[in-house]
Amino acid sequence: MGTYTTVKNRILQLLGEKKMSIHKLAMESAVPPSSIKNILYGKSKNPGIVTLKMLCDGLNITLIDFFNTKEFAELEQEIV
Repeated sequence: MGTYTTVKNRILQLLGEKKMSIHKLAMESAVPPSSIKNILYGKSKNPGIVTLKMLCDGLNITLIDFFNTKEFAELEQEIV
């Protein structure tokens, strides 16, 4: 699994855990719903760290919480 898929899955996981919709996350994070949808549906495969930080703020978690998963820890190097 690549980095993009891992980020997308983590956002979806957190939305489920927090029982939040994309719209609610957009309101809480000040990230437009279209930007969130672009990340989740593959149009934006490289969300910036500032966007991820804003999403984390909307989810009421830290960036460390976001990335502190087994899936991120096991990502293979993508540059060869």
